[in-house]
Amino acid sequence: MQFSCASPPSPSRSRPRVSNARRDVAHSPAESLAANPAVRELLPQAQTRLRSGLQGSVDSVRAISGVTYVSLADADGSVVISTRPGDVGIDARQTEDRSWTGLVDTPSGKAVEAHVPILGSEGAITGTAIVGIEYPSIWTRLLQSAPNLLVYLAVASLLGGVGSILLARRVKRQTLGMEAGEILDLVRQREAMLRGLKEGVIAFDAQGKVVLMSDSAHQLLDIPRGSAGRSVRDLGLDDRLQSVLTSGTTESDQLVLVGDRLLVLNTVLIESKGRTIGSVTTFRDRTELRSVEEELDVTKTSTDALRAHIHEFDNQLHTISGLIQLGEYDEVVGYVEGLTMERAQVSATVTEKIADVGTAALVIAKIGAAAQGLVTVELAADTHLETVDRRLGRDLVTVVGNLVDNAIDAVGEMPEASRRKVRLSIRGRGTAVEVRVEDAGPGIAPENRDRVFGQGWSTKGQSSDGHGFGLALVRLTCRRRGGDVTVSTRSAEDIEWTVFSAVLHDGEGA
Repeated sequence: MQFSCASPPSPSRSRPRVSNARRDVAHSPAESLAANPAVRELLPQAQTRLRSGLQGSVDSVRAISGVTYVSLADADGSVVISTRPGDVGIDARQTEDRSWTGLVDTPSGKAVEAHVPILGSEGAITGTAIVGIEYPSIWTRLLQSAPNLLVYLAVASLLGGVGSILLARRVKRQTLGMEAGEILDLVRQREAMLRGLKEGVIAFDAQGKVVLMSDSAHQLLDIPRGSAGRSVRDLGLDDRLQSVLTSGTTESDQLVLVGDRLLVLNTVLIESKGRTIGSVTTFRDRTELRSVEEELDVTKTSTDALRAHIHEFDNQLHTISGLIQLGEYDEVVGYVEGLTMERAQVSATVTEKIADVGTAALVIAKIGAAAQGLVTVELAADTHLETVDRRLGRDLVTVVGNLVDNAIDAVGEMPEASRRKVRLSIRGRGTAVEVRVEDAGPGIAPENRDRVFGQGWSTKGQSSDGHGFGLALVRLTCRRRGGDVTVSTRSAEDIEWTVFSAVLHDGEGA
């Protein structure tokens, strides 16, 4: 059972790395033994397997240092003295004549060996002092460390248990006492709700960043998906919409135009411990409802006009009845013919110039309704319109109705009767329709001529109850039809007239 210590093993071939402490424990006794005067004197004459005074030296070093074994080799590298008799006679030579400490293989396993050259009186190497310490196996080291490991494990378990309890309590507080399964169910329910809502929902944190957004919100606001975490100013929204979303107020039913949609927004602030931590805004599409409202407005105008005519007819019937009772039959005939001619004249004037039934009905209703408010609506001589496409007709009703209503409102409060006038011109030119509405009202300041078309702006101030959106809808309708609307002034009859001119093309985006 021989082993070789002739050359130090390569570090890459040594599986466990030797610590500096173990190297020092082996190297120091080896240096002490090599420097012993008795060893330096007796080693050159020592013979293998013959006991000499050197045996006491190696035994003494082993006993004092506590190493596993101590050996002395002669100049040829052959072990002559060892505390392990089995090592005597083996070859322990090194490749270099210098001190070395490293890991070697022994019959009993791995060992850390220190080799220190022994110098004679003339400075020549006469042998080598070898000190070895057995390197414990993994299981031995585990058994040696078991008490410490158990202590560390107990402390770590205690700290981990306390930390887990504290963490669980904190998580419980933050999740309102809900378990993981309940939180998962809540998230699933929220996602299902957001997908199923027809109304748009968008939530912001205190910094104005998107927290969540429903599918309808993406469609209604035309915002790309994956916008969570982005600031409201980075979403590319209209200034008016940004203002409503970031206003920090809880006003209800605020109207905002987004593209060609009219949305109704409601914002609720979220507060916690007395401070605002975010907001949730819901909005619904009111575009179709607005169209229905406009149609109903035409119907209501016609109904009001008919109701007024009914009262007028009652008086006229009473007059006719009285004339009959007096026997004034010729007067009755003349009176009825006059009434018939007056009614027919208004309808004939409108239908003669406007062939489109829907537009003509709207104009007749507006003329009658304006008359009840002592406002005169005149149809311009250059008015001429053939029957138009049904979709263009609906847009034309929107434009004409809003422009005429605004003009009637503008002149309704004028004290002079000569100023309570509105002039309307509707002309079809090729594929385009031009609408011009003039009123003798107080006019619009030059700095406000572009602002009047902004959503929510009104000559009566900012509004969120539906006023201030008529002209915005007119501009939106005209531009969607490839046209536009402008406002200007002109002087005639010693009156400064406010003129709204709108152009619509037959075909969207023409």
